[in-house]
Amino acid sequence: MASKFTELAFDCADPAGLARFWCEVLGYEVQGEEDDFVFIGSPDAPEGRKRRGPVPPVLTFARVPEGKVVKNRLHIDVNPTDREQGEEVERLLGLGARRVDVGQGEGDGWVVLADPEGNEFCVLAGRHP
Repeated sequence: MASKFTELAFDCADPAGLARFWCEVLGYEVQGEEDDFVFIGSPDAPEGRKRRGPVPPVLTFARVPEGKVVKNRLHIDVNPTDREQGEEVERLLGLGARRVDVGQGEGDGWVVLADPEGNEFCVLAGRHP
């Protein structure tokens, strides 16, 4: 049997704040907090380890002393589920995201944003898994 993708970890300055942001983006909920760590996940699949097949990954936020310095080498892509891309971008900007330029071109099928701690992510328009 192969491994399955169950978790994505973020280093950050404010685990609780960043967790709240991503809960709002993804419709997730806080599933655990301890010291300098916060764990969030889908309320529809609270325990992915023992479930067969793909599961929505848990996001883990860990406090670290250093700040983000360069562009992410790995990023999250999100797909709006009940609105158009432009409406979702506006919603996310209202939650604290900001637009960033990482060299994307005009007319690309995605919009690049950064979360409140500067982690880039894309809002897709046409690719839906």
